[in-house]
Amino acid sequence: MADATPSPDPANPLIVALDRPDLDGAEDLARRLAGAAGMLKVGLELYLPNGPTAVERIRRHGLVFLDLKLHDIPSTVGWAARVVGGLGATLLTVHALGGEAMVAAAVEGAAEGARRAGVEPPRIIAVTVLSSVGGESLASPASLAFEAVAAGAVGVVVSGDDVREVREALGEGPLVVVPGVRPAGFGSNDHVRILSPREALVAGADHLVVGRPVTESSDPAAAARMVLAEIG
Repeated sequence: MADATPSPDPANPLIVALDRPDLDGAEDLARRLAGAAGMLKVGLELYLPNGPTAVERIRRHGLVFLDLKLHDIPSTVGWAARVVGGLGATLLTVHALGGEAMVAAAVEGAAEGARRAGVEPPRIIAVTVLSSVGGESLASPASLAFEAVAAGAVGVVVSGDDVREVREALGEGPLVVVPGVRPAGFGSNDHVRILSPREALVAGADHLVVGRPVTESSDPAAAARMVLAEIG
């Protein structure tokens, strides 16, 4: 049997986004970040050109947050989760807007795929509202988060202003991941609703996703440590 998939490390909340199509370059970043980042994000930019090999190679250097944002009818998402469930990722994202039945299908599919591969299943985490979207006329992130956790997700991905409300709705158990976090001195890029690392944790986040401020640094490990130092 393959090694069990480790749980997220609560002592290191930093998830670094390896958002690039070049797998060799992404793995070099992952290697340099080993021990400095709590998790390494494999998203669509890296996964689509390289497939499961991206997870296999990045996983050599740390825990993998597989950010595919699966969103379709329950049977299709269940099948997709079964396909990637055996790759050894620690977390796998789906869209909360798909509804409780879809989230539940992802949980079941991931478990089945992992069972076949002989690994622990990835924990399903549901994306509520993308950080590139403004807050007007959107479904309530707190309601989406509550429904996703009720369907078996271990937590949610929420943006900036929604963190405190979602944490209050979910209580202390479920994971809350915040993307688009920007350390002091960095711009917002594509994200509309952003927080600093410390603001996100004070609001109730468990994990923070940071990309370019770390990956575009000449010393990514040092930049990661600076983010953690900013948290205090």
